[in-house]
Amino acid sequence: MREKIENYMENTPINRKTVSNAISSSGITDLGYASIREIVKLVNILGNETGVEFIRMEMGVPGLPSAEVGVNAEIDALRKGVASIYPDIEGLPEFKTEASRFVKLFLDIDVSPDCCVPTAGSMMGGMASFMVANRNDRTKEGTLFIDPGFPVQKTQTRILGQDYRSFDVYNYRGEKLAAKLESMLECGKVSTILYSNPNNPSWICFTEDELRTIGRLAARYDVIVVEDLAYFGMDFRTDYSQPGIPPYQPTVAKYCDDYILLISGSKVFSYAGQRAGLLVMSDHLYNRRYPDLLRYYSSDLFGRAMIFGALYALSSGVAHSVQYGFTAILKAVNEGIYNFVENTKEYGLKAAAMKDIFLKHGFTIVYDRDIEKPLADGFYFTISYPGFSGATLLQELLAYGIAAITLNITGSERTEGLRACVSQVKREQLPVLDGRLRLFRENNPILK
Repeated sequence: MREKIENYMENTPINRKTVSNAISSSGITDLGYASIREIVKLVNILGNETGVEFIRMEMGVPGLPSAEVGVNAEIDALRKGVASIYPDIEGLPEFKTEASRFVKLFLDIDVSPDCCVPTAGSMMGGMASFMVANRNDRTKEGTLFIDPGFPVQKTQTRILGQDYRSFDVYNYRGEKLAAKLESMLECGKVSTILYSNPNNPSWICFTEDELRTIGRLAARYDVIVVEDLAYFGMDFRTDYSQPGIPPYQPTVAKYCDDYILLISGSKVFSYAGQRAGLLVMSDHLYNRRYPDLLRYYSSDLFGRAMIFGALYALSSGVAHSVQYGFTAILKAVNEGIYNFVENTKEYGLKAAAMKDIFLKHGFTIVYDRDIEKPLADGFYFTISYPGFSGATLLQELLAYGIAAITLNITGSERTEGLRACVSQVKREQLPVLDGRLRLFRENNPILK
């Protein structure tokens, strides 16, 4: 790949002043707290202005082909005329059946089809969960986020006028988790606990013992657990790919009665553009009555408030053809025709190669252990460089045509770090990344 050098004195692909000017003109007041989409826009501006092709690690855009079985099913459904018909807000009957089968085959939990509802991605599922689960008890205030996490979920709670608490879990793994979690719950003000597993951005994965702790304490304090499974089965240290055969994707659903699972089609099935997601409520939660829900909804039954209250108001259903596409994908996965885990292993292979390049040039991995085990290679990893804060490191890397986001916006206590996503980085860009980081280190030598 041909590099465009604009500043020979500094010997960086992009002049640092050009970067500073672009940050100012984009309206970003603090790069350390710029949102993912703000960084995307900034990189687009810099790329268009300079002609430099960026190593784009700032946004988790799937980098693999979409599941073809879904695409074909959508095309077939559209040709049959579904575009002119409103979809059922509860989901196609066949979708709900395959969703219930998927949960049984890959999580080993029993959930009735009624409790499985399509959403326009897990973003919509999260928003709906906050709208209902955080309004079921007038004496409670909001969500406890087990961080680091996906920053937009906190934005959703703020938009809804809800409070939240959070803590960085990295120093409270294993046996330390129970005491820390209980210290956050004993106030009695928490309605929901939310975390991702595998974790965005650190890629740590909760153990069965940790999930048991979360489930047990959630039950003790009557808290609903919202488990974000956006990266379902992508802890590649263990093979979760065989339907109905252990091991199964770990889940808190084994250890509590009241839970919501958010299962995204975006990364696992590379179906991000179609906004395909699945919200799963436990049967116990679906059928539970909360009188305080009547402040907002026409029913105090949790499942009805979720479907005919929140989801109806948000979108009046998921696009009709998308439901047919997602149904076909789930059916193919359930029947062992489409191995989605095998397909996504490319992310882990690419992460391992990229980590090696960063480490070779003096960077460190911020979240580098999964309790006593080495961290898995997956969709994300975290990096830092001696002497830099997250914000200053990001600004400097932009001058080398490398983009990421800071850990500041994820709820992490590690303000020196960045989150790197591997999905948009092409294999042929790895030598370019190597060259740019070599130049970065020459210009920023590590002081001993």
